[in-house]
Amino acid sequence: MIPEQLIDLTQLEETQYASQTYKLDLTSKRINGMIDDKEALLQSIIKTINTERYSCVIYNGEYGTEKESLIGQDFDYVIADLPRRLSEALLVDDRILSISDFEYTKGADSLIASIMVNTVYGEIPVTTEVTI
Repeated sequence: MIPEQLIDLTQLEETQYASQTYKLDLTSKRINGMIDDKEALLQSIIKTINTERYSCVIYNGEYGTEKESLIGQDFDYVIADLPRRLSEALLVDDRILSISDFEYTKGADSLIASIMVNTVYGEIPVTTEVTI
């Protein structure tokens, strides 16, 4: 059957889905209500950064950050490669526009990276630790 009228794809509007989700209390490991918009995005960023890519079968290969392979690497190598790894992990989310302002603090056996995540809700500062 041939359609009588063709659909003009340029007239379709993009649907933006709600970002409402459960609020995770990471210290007590319990769900504590609901969150939306910027707070939900911050929770998503934290979960993405702290989940090792390919380690959980419930997530596809685009979810998570590859930080375990940085263990034992040279400090300069980690500083050079970490922006790419964080960008690959976070820019999958269409609410995140860019990542900037990388700052590093070297510990005895770790590296603390502070970044600014530029989102549709504004800038969100995030800190993550990488064992080296």
